[in-house]
Amino acid sequence: MKLIILSTPKFFIEEDQIFKALFEEGLDLLHIRKPDSEPVLSERLLSLIPSEYHKRIVVHNHFYLKEEYNLRGIHLSRQEPEAPQDYSGKLSRTCYSLEELAEQRSKGKYDYLFLDSIFAGTSDNHRPSICSHEGIKDAARRGFIDRKVMASGGVNIDNIKAVADMGFGGVVVCGDLWNRFNIHRGIDYKELLTHFRRLRHAAE
Repeated sequence: MKLIILSTPKFFIEEDQIFKALFEEGLDLLHIRKPDSEPVLSERLLSLIPSEYHKRIVVHNHFYLKEEYNLRGIHLSRQEPEAPQDYSGKLSRTCYSLEELAEQRSKGKYDYLFLDSIFAGTSDNHRPSICSHEGIKDAARRGFIDRKVMASGGVNIDNIKAVADMGFGGVVVCGDLWNRFNIHRGIDYKELLTHFRRLRHAAE
């Protein structure tokens, strides 16, 4: 399965160094999501990440950054529902229900889709699950969930195998990784990197 790491919503001092270390550890795809942030902060962050890794980065905000920094693509969501009119690069989107997933899949314009709120009651997902796991498996049997659909919302080291069994093509991990590092006071991120290795192994 594909392993996608989603950034924290907030910027922090060690962020670019951690991203660089994750890429060196083999991270294939990083999604940077910084809602309600000033564009200049994202520009500064991207300028600190070695350009050799820019093709592995997707942005959820400030879509002009894709061309300016030669990034992999852009990601749409409720907050940013439309791509720029002249956009023709790689495109992904978050869906918040099986019905929305079926609708967006039918458009055939996305490289992959996130299906949000797969797991409830975890540190990075306080919303209820979109449906039962049996309901998700049924959607997979009907062809709505496949290798182009990534499980998002509450994914952690303990449930990655369950995600694979449901038929998803990958996972989106946020809180389960970033909870290993204090973004306000942390300096040593060895625990975070060790956990990333475990995540990558679990997703293989």
